[in-house]
Amino acid sequence: MTISLSSLLDPEARHVLDLDWQAPARPFEAGTPEEARRAYVAGFPTLQGEREPVASLGERTIAGPGGVLTLRIYRGRGAAETGAPALLYLHGGGWVLGNLESHDEICRWFANMAACIVVAPDYRLAPEHKFPAAINDCLAAFAFMQSAADDLGIDAQRIAVAGDSAGGNLAAVLCLMTRSEKHPPAAQLLFYPNTDASQSADSYRRFADGYGLTAATMAWFRDHYVSQAGDIDDWRVSPLKAASLADAAPAFVAIAGHDILADEGEAYARRLEDDGVPVVLRRWSGQIHGFVSMGRHGPAARQAVGAAVAAWQGFDGKTQAD
Repeated sequence: MTISLSSLLDPEARHVLDLDWQAPARPFEAGTPEEARRAYVAGFPTLQGEREPVASLGERTIAGPGGVLTLRIYRGRGAAETGAPALLYLHGGGWVLGNLESHDEICRWFANMAACIVVAPDYRLAPEHKFPAAINDCLAAFAFMQSAADDLGIDAQRIAVAGDSAGGNLAAVLCLMTRSEKHPPAAQLLFYPNTDASQSADSYRRFADGYGLTAATMAWFRDHYVSQAGDIDDWRVSPLKAASLADAAPAFVAIAGHDILADEGEAYARRLEDDGVPVVLRRWSGQIHGFVSMGRHGPAARQAVGAAVAAWQGFDGKTQAD
Protein backbone atom coordinates (compact mmCIF):
# COMPACT_ATOMS: atom_id res chain seq x y z
CA MET A 1 0.00 0.00 0.00
CA THR A 2 1.30 3.45 -0.91
CA ILE A 3 1.07 6.01 1.88
CA SER A 4 1.23 9.73 1.13
CA LEU A 5 4.14 11.45 2.82
CA SER A 6 1.77 14.11 4.10
CA SER A 7 -0.06 11.45 6.16
CA LEU A 8 3.20 10.80 8.03
CA LEU A 9 3.49 14.37 9.29
CA ASP A 10 3.33 14.98 13.02
CA PRO A 11 0.03 16.66 14.00
CA GLU A 12 1.82 19.86 15.05
CA ALA A 13 3.60 20.08 11.69
CA ARG A 14 0.32 19.51 9.85
CA HIS A 15 -1.31 22.21 11.97
CA VAL A 16 1.38 24.75 11.06
CA LEU A 17 1.03 23.92 7.37
CA ASP A 18 -2.76 24.21 7.65
CA LEU A 19 -2.34 27.69 9.12
CA ASP A 20 -0.29 28.63 6.06
CA TRP A 21 -3.04 27.40 3.77
CA GLN A 22 -5.73 29.31 5.69
CA ALA A 23 -3.82 32.59 5.44
CA PRO A 24 -1.49 32.12 2.48
CA ALA A 25 1.40 34.56 2.37
CA ARG A 26 3.09 35.64 -0.81
CA PRO A 27 6.26 33.58 -1.36
CA PHE A 28 9.38 35.44 -0.32
CA GLU A 29 10.79 35.14 -3.82
CA ALA A 30 7.79 37.05 -5.24
CA GLY A 31 8.93 40.26 -3.57
CA THR A 32 11.98 42.12 -2.39
CA PRO A 33 14.21 41.10 0.53
CA GLU A 34 12.85 43.99 2.58
CA GLU A 35 9.27 42.83 1.95
CA ALA A 36 10.28 39.31 2.94
CA ARG A 37 11.79 40.62 6.17
CA ARG A 38 8.62 42.46 7.08
CA ALA A 39 6.54 39.35 6.45
CA TYR A 40 8.96 37.21 8.45
CA VAL A 41 8.93 39.59 11.41
CA ALA A 42 5.13 39.65 11.33
CA GLY A 43 4.92 35.87 11.18
CA PHE A 44 7.38 34.47 13.72
CA PRO A 45 5.41 35.54 16.83
CA THR A 46 2.61 33.19 15.73
CA LEU A 47 5.06 30.27 15.86
CA GLN A 48 7.18 30.95 18.93
CA GLY A 49 6.04 29.93 22.38
CA GLU A 50 6.41 31.90 25.56
CA ARG A 51 9.83 33.39 26.21
CA GLU A 52 10.96 31.94 29.48
CA PRO A 53 12.94 34.15 31.84
CA VAL A 54 16.73 33.81 32.09
CA ALA A 55 19.02 34.93 34.90
CA SER A 56 20.11 38.01 32.95
CA LEU A 57 19.89 39.44 29.47
CA GLY A 58 21.86 42.24 27.88
CA GLU A 59 23.42 43.52 24.69
CA ARG A 60 26.82 44.89 23.83
CA THR A 61 28.57 45.96 20.69
CA ILE A 62 31.97 44.99 19.35
CA ALA A 63 34.01 46.09 16.37
CA GLY A 64 33.10 43.70 13.58
CA PRO A 65 34.75 43.33 10.18
CA GLY A 66 32.01 45.43 8.58
CA GLY A 67 31.44 47.91 11.39
CA VAL A 68 29.64 47.73 14.71
CA LEU A 69 28.36 44.22 15.51
CA THR A 70 25.62 43.83 18.12
CA LEU A 71 25.59 40.80 20.41
CA ARG A 72 22.79 39.68 22.69
CA ILE A 73 24.06 37.86 25.77
CA TYR A 74 21.94 35.48 27.85
CA ARG A 75 22.96 34.09 31.23
CA GLY A 76 20.98 30.96 31.93
CA ARG A 77 19.50 30.11 35.28
CA GLY A 78 22.07 28.16 37.26
CA ALA A 79 25.02 29.27 35.11
CA ALA A 80 28.27 29.54 37.03
CA GLU A 81 29.57 33.04 37.68
CA THR A 82 32.98 32.07 36.31
CA GLY A 83 34.16 29.34 33.94
CA ALA A 84 30.66 28.64 32.62
CA PRO A 85 30.09 26.78 29.37
CA ALA A 86 29.06 29.05 26.52
CA LEU A 87 27.22 28.84 23.24
CA LEU A 88 27.46 31.02 20.14
CA TYR A 89 23.99 30.82 18.53
CA LEU A 90 23.67 31.74 14.84
CA HIS A 91 20.10 32.35 13.70
CA GLY A 92 18.55 30.97 10.55
CA GLY A 93 16.63 32.80 7.86
CA GLY A 94 18.35 31.93 4.58
CA TRP A 95 21.14 34.48 5.18
CA VAL A 96 18.52 37.11 4.20
CA LEU A 97 16.06 37.08 7.12
CA GLY A 98 16.23 36.84 10.90
CA ASN A 99 17.47 39.00 13.75
CA LEU A 100 18.02 38.94 17.49
CA GLU A 101 14.27 38.64 18.16
CA SER A 102 13.41 35.88 15.70
CA HIS A 103 15.37 33.19 17.59
CA ASP A 104 15.21 34.64 21.09
CA GLU A 105 13.06 31.75 22.35
CA ILE A 106 15.66 29.14 21.31
CA CYS A 107 18.51 31.09 22.90
CA ARG A 108 16.62 31.27 26.19
CA TRP A 109 16.01 27.51 26.15
CA PHE A 110 19.67 26.80 25.52
CA ALA A 111 20.78 29.19 28.25
CA ASN A 112 18.55 27.60 30.88
CA MET A 113 18.77 23.95 29.83
CA ALA A 114 22.56 24.02 29.66
CA ALA A 115 23.05 26.51 32.52
CA CYS A 116 25.31 28.38 30.15
CA ILE A 117 26.00 31.77 28.59
CA VAL A 118 24.53 32.21 25.10
CA VAL A 119 25.83 34.87 22.72
CA ALA A 120 23.75 35.67 19.62
CA PRO A 121 25.27 38.00 16.99
CA ASP A 122 23.16 40.21 14.75
CA TYR A 123 25.30 39.29 11.74
CA ARG A 124 25.03 41.10 8.42
CA LEU A 125 22.41 39.87 5.97
CA ALA A 126 22.32 39.38 2.21
CA PRO A 127 21.86 40.69 -0.41
CA GLU A 128 23.13 43.97 1.01
CA HIS A 129 26.06 42.03 2.48
CA LYS A 130 26.86 38.95 0.44
CA PHE A 131 29.17 36.03 1.24
CA PRO A 132 31.49 36.11 3.14
CA ALA A 133 30.09 38.95 5.28
CA ALA A 134 27.91 36.76 7.52
CA ILE A 135 30.56 34.15 8.28
CA ASN A 136 33.13 36.88 8.93
CA ASP A 137 30.81 38.45 11.51
CA CYS A 138 30.26 35.06 13.15
CA LEU A 139 34.01 34.48 13.32
CA ALA A 140 34.40 37.89 14.96
CA ALA A 141 31.79 37.00 17.57
CA PHE A 142 33.55 33.71 18.32
CA ALA A 143 36.91 35.46 18.62
CA PHE A 144 35.37 38.00 20.99
CA MET A 145 33.98 35.23 23.21
CA GLN A 146 37.45 33.73 23.48
CA SER A 147 39.26 37.01 24.13
CA ALA A 148 36.64 38.25 26.63
CA ALA A 149 36.11 34.91 28.35
CA ASP A 150 37.02 36.19 31.81
CA ASP A 151 34.81 39.25 31.41
CA LEU A 152 31.89 37.09 30.26
CA GLY A 153 32.49 34.51 33.00
CA ILE A 154 32.99 31.68 30.54
CA ASP A 155 35.56 28.99 29.86
CA ALA A 156 37.24 29.66 26.50
CA GLN A 157 37.68 25.91 26.03
CA ARG A 158 33.97 25.21 26.50
CA ILE A 159 32.42 27.34 23.77
CA ALA A 160 30.06 25.46 21.49
CA VAL A 161 28.51 26.79 18.28
CA ALA A 162 24.91 26.19 17.22
CA GLY A 163 22.56 27.30 14.48
CA ASP A 164 19.50 26.40 12.48
CA SER A 165 19.17 26.21 8.69
CA ALA A 166 21.40 28.98 7.28
CA GLY A 167 22.64 29.47 10.84
CA GLY A 168 23.51 25.78 10.88
CA ASN A 169 25.46 26.37 7.70
CA LEU A 170 27.38 29.21 9.33
CA ALA A 171 28.02 27.12 12.45
CA ALA A 172 29.35 24.21 10.41
CA VAL A 173 31.59 26.48 8.34
CA LEU A 174 32.89 28.26 11.43
CA CYS A 175 33.84 24.92 12.97
CA LEU A 176 35.84 24.03 9.86
CA MET A 177 37.54 27.41 9.66
CA THR A 178 38.61 27.38 13.33
CA ARG A 179 39.56 23.72 13.82
CA SER A 180 43.30 24.47 13.93
CA GLU A 181 43.00 27.25 16.51
CA LYS A 182 44.25 26.89 20.08
CA HIS A 183 40.69 26.68 21.39
CA PRO A 184 38.37 25.54 18.59
CA PRO A 185 34.65 25.11 19.28
CA ALA A 186 33.87 22.38 21.80
CA ALA A 187 30.82 21.20 19.86
CA GLN A 188 28.63 22.07 16.90
CA LEU A 189 24.87 21.77 17.30
CA LEU A 190 23.20 21.88 13.90
CA PHE A 191 19.46 21.99 13.27
CA TYR A 192 18.52 21.05 9.68
CA PRO A 193 21.69 22.70 8.33
CA ASN A 194 22.22 23.84 4.76
CA THR A 195 25.43 22.12 3.70
CA ASP A 196 25.32 22.02 -0.12
CA ALA A 197 24.38 25.13 -2.07
CA SER A 198 24.11 23.16 -5.32
CA GLN A 199 20.63 22.19 -4.07
CA SER A 200 20.79 18.90 -5.97
CA ALA A 201 19.85 16.41 -3.24
CA ASP A 202 16.78 14.25 -3.83
CA SER A 203 14.94 15.82 -0.89
CA TYR A 204 14.68 18.98 -3.01
CA ARG A 205 12.48 16.92 -5.33
CA ARG A 206 10.52 15.03 -2.66
CA PHE A 207 9.60 18.14 -0.66
CA ALA A 208 9.90 20.85 -3.31
CA ASP A 209 6.54 22.39 -2.45
CA GLY A 210 3.86 22.08 0.22
CA TYR A 211 6.07 21.52 3.27
CA GLY A 212 6.91 25.06 4.34
CA LEU A 213 10.32 25.97 2.95
CA THR A 214 10.15 25.39 -0.83
CA ALA A 215 12.88 24.66 -3.33
CA ALA A 216 12.12 27.95 -5.09
CA THR A 217 12.50 29.95 -1.88
CA MET A 218 15.76 28.20 -1.01
CA ALA A 219 17.17 29.03 -4.44
CA TRP A 220 16.16 32.67 -3.89
CA PHE A 221 17.96 32.72 -0.55
CA ARG A 222 21.12 31.19 -2.01
CA ASP A 223 21.22 33.49 -5.01
CA HIS A 224 21.00 36.51 -2.73
CA TYR A 225 23.80 35.14 -0.52
CA VAL A 226 26.47 34.18 -3.03
CA SER A 227 28.53 36.84 -4.77
CA GLN A 228 29.07 34.77 -7.91
CA ALA A 229 28.14 31.35 -9.26
CA GLY A 230 31.53 29.94 -8.32
CA ASP A 231 30.77 30.52 -4.63
CA ILE A 232 28.35 27.60 -4.72
CA ASP A 233 31.29 25.18 -4.80
CA ASP A 234 33.26 27.06 -2.15
CA TRP A 235 33.28 24.90 1.01
CA ARG A 236 32.71 28.06 3.06
CA VAL A 237 29.28 28.16 1.41
CA SER A 238 28.86 24.41 0.92
CA PRO A 239 30.71 22.69 3.79
CA LEU A 240 29.72 19.29 2.41
CA LYS A 241 32.17 20.02 -0.43
CA ALA A 242 35.16 20.46 1.91
CA ALA A 243 38.01 18.08 1.07
CA SER A 244 38.05 16.83 4.67
CA LEU A 245 35.94 17.38 7.77
CA ALA A 246 38.51 15.77 10.06
CA ASP A 247 39.21 17.49 13.38
CA ALA A 248 35.95 19.45 13.31
CA ALA A 249 34.09 19.78 16.59
CA PRO A 250 31.89 16.90 17.80
CA ALA A 251 28.50 17.34 16.18
CA PHE A 252 24.83 17.05 16.98
CA VAL A 253 22.73 17.09 13.80
CA ALA A 254 18.93 17.34 13.89
CA ILE A 255 17.00 16.42 10.75
CA ALA A 256 13.38 17.19 9.90
CA GLY A 257 12.00 14.31 7.86
CA HIS A 258 9.82 16.42 5.55
CA ASP A 259 12.41 19.03 4.60
CA ILE A 260 14.21 19.90 1.38
CA LEU A 261 17.44 20.06 3.43
CA ALA A 262 17.00 16.58 4.95
CA ASP A 263 19.34 14.70 2.60
CA GLU A 264 22.23 17.16 2.74
CA GLY A 265 21.98 17.33 6.52
CA GLU A 266 22.22 13.57 6.79
CA ALA A 267 25.03 13.52 4.23
CA TYR A 268 26.98 16.00 6.32
CA ALA A 269 26.53 13.89 9.45
CA ARG A 270 27.80 10.82 7.55
CA ARG A 271 30.80 12.75 6.20
CA LEU A 272 31.69 13.94 9.69
CA GLU A 273 31.48 10.42 11.05
CA ASP A 274 33.51 9.01 8.15
CA ASP A 275 36.21 11.58 8.91
CA GLY A 276 36.41 10.55 12.54
CA VAL A 277 34.26 13.24 14.14
CA PRO A 278 31.94 12.15 16.98
CA VAL A 279 28.34 12.60 15.79
CA VAL A 280 24.89 12.35 17.32
CA LEU A 281 22.32 12.26 14.52
CA ARG A 282 18.68 12.67 15.49
CA ARG A 283 15.75 12.50 13.09
CA TRP A 284 12.33 14.03 13.66
CA SER A 285 10.78 12.10 10.79
CA GLY A 286 7.34 13.74 10.99
CA GLN A 287 8.57 17.30 11.18
CA ILE A 288 9.10 20.11 8.67
CA HIS A 289 11.86 22.65 8.18
CA GLY A 290 12.02 25.23 10.94
CA PHE A 291 10.22 23.15 13.56
CA VAL A 292 12.60 24.25 16.34
CA SER A 293 11.16 27.76 15.89
CA MET A 294 7.57 26.50 16.28
CA GLY A 295 7.36 26.11 20.03
CA ARG A 296 3.83 27.51 20.23
CA HIS A 297 2.43 24.50 18.38
CA GLY A 298 3.90 21.49 20.14
CA PRO A 299 6.70 19.93 22.19
CA ALA A 300 9.10 18.94 19.39
CA ALA A 301 10.90 22.30 19.35
CA ARG A 302 11.89 22.22 22.99
CA GLN A 303 12.63 18.49 22.81
CA ALA A 304 15.10 19.09 19.99
CA VAL A 305 16.94 21.77 21.97
CA GLY A 306 17.03 19.43 24.95
CA ALA A 307 18.50 16.68 22.78
CA ALA A 308 21.16 19.08 21.51
CA VAL A 309 22.08 20.07 25.07
CA ALA A 310 22.30 16.41 26.12
CA ALA A 311 24.58 15.63 23.18
CA TRP A 312 26.78 18.65 23.92
CA GLN A 313 27.14 17.64 27.56
CA GLY A 314 27.80 14.03 26.59
CA PHE A 315 30.64 14.56 24.14
CA ASP A 316 33.78 13.10 25.67
CA GLY A 317 35.90 12.27 22.65
CA LYS A 318 34.14 8.98 21.99
CA THR A 319 31.84 8.41 19.05
CA GLN A 320 28.21 8.81 20.07
CA ALA A 321 25.50 6.50 18.75
CA ASP A 322 22.05 7.65 17.68
